[in-house]
Amino acid sequence: MHKLNLLAGLPVALLLVVVGLPPRRALAAPSGSDCLIASADVPEIHKGLLKGYLPDNAMPDSLQLLPPPPQLGQPEHALDDTVSRRSFPLPGTPRWNLAAADADLGFPQAASTFSCAIGAPISEEATPTLVMLLRRTLTDAGLSTYKAKNHYGRKRPFLVNGKPICSPEDQAKLTTDPSYPSGHTAVGWAWALILSEMVPQRRNEILARGLAYGESRHLCNVHWASDVMNGQLMGAAAVALLHTNAEFEADFIAAKAEVNAAKAKGLPPSRDCAAEAAALAQRTRP
Repeated sequence: MHKLNLLAGLPVALLLVVVGLPPRRALAAPSGSDCLIASADVPEIHKGLLKGYLPDNAMPDSLQLLPPPPQLGQPEHALDDTVSRRSFPLPGTPRWNLAAADADLGFPQAASTFSCAIGAPISEEATPTLVMLLRRTLTDAGLSTYKAKNHYGRKRPFLVNGKPICSPEDQAKLTTDPSYPSGHTAVGWAWALILSEMVPQRRNEILARGLAYGESRHLCNVHWASDVMNGQLMGAAAVALLHTNAEFEADFIAAKAEVNAAKAKGLPPSRDCAAEAAALAQRTRP
């Protein structure tokens, strides 16, 4: 399965072009979908990466919000080292394979990440506004991490321990993309917070999946535990600011109506939920 690492290698200067780009049509807007056609002028700021909701001057500042990462050899790094070792026996297991799936931020695959957690499909056919909302908030949460990433330039764990990663096709990009904080985790936790508000009757399942999404990053051997924890902080900061954005709020209401309609029709989730649950149940402690 091909993994699309949309965030790896993006310079912090990209934060400055989130606003003011000439209109371009979004990817894969199917004919007959009024919601997606209405959103088709959302520009791309990078191949496959749509402009977010937040203007550059409203982006949470990871360099200001987060402490420096622990340094190799210091006592504060001991937890990172311990957690990192959890990934060593995992290659080839269901949990490893789920971590590999979680590494793929490309759409439409990434849209279904929380489908089992919400108990409904997340797709361009069933929930087009929700898919667009997820794509745009990916940008907001993911890019919020890059000031700290580029400032600290932290090496990823696989460069230190020499062990395999769950998405080897991403390894070349990840070698030069700094580790702290985790952009994937910021995205996953932002999605979890948004969806837990949207589908409150499934909030525990959604938040648990959001935590597991972050766990996938250190199980994949591409992030330290402190990268993940501080990625969650940036995801939460992004969501707090998104709730001040009128366009996001309008899309949130429309997306919630789509999810409710899909549930009313009894439409099943977009993934094999039994297989996902079995993978998540796998013990990952040494």
